[in-house]
Amino acid sequence: MHCPFCSENDTKVIDSRLVADGHQVRRRRQCLACSERFTTFETAELVMPKVIKSNGNREPFNKEKMVGGIQRALEKRPVSADAIELAISHIESQLRATGEREVPSDMIGNLVMAQLKDLDKVAYIRFASVYRSFEDIKEFGEEIAKLAD
Repeated sequence: MHCPFCSENDTKVIDSRLVADGHQVRRRRQCLACSERFTTFETAELVMPKVIKSNGNREPFNKEKMVGGIQRALEKRPVSADAIELAISHIESQLRATGEREVPSDMIGNLVMAQLKDLDKVAYIRFASVYRSFEDIKEFGEEIAKLAD
């Protein structure tokens, strides 16, 4: 690590501690050349897999797109913001846990549906009706019947 004061690259770590609920490491460093002290923060770089669309195109994972779909499904439903954030974090964790560089878009849709099913049944049906493109009322009814089981 280069010293921000004299640009030397010989520094030593004096103190390390976890911050941000263990998601970040705070390090106190001292420059061996000028003896100045400074603080650095270290976080893990988490790379999300690319998404393989149904038409074969590949694009970067877009969290905002996923969140938008979830929020539209949960519109005017009694679900707390904390529960929504937890569900989104859970989906992202599951995607990273695959260890794959690319995942099919239907996998993401299924993960979203699983979380919505736990959060709110009406939101689940709303999302499923768009995601699965129900053609008629019969398909819609079949999906509702599955929830009753």
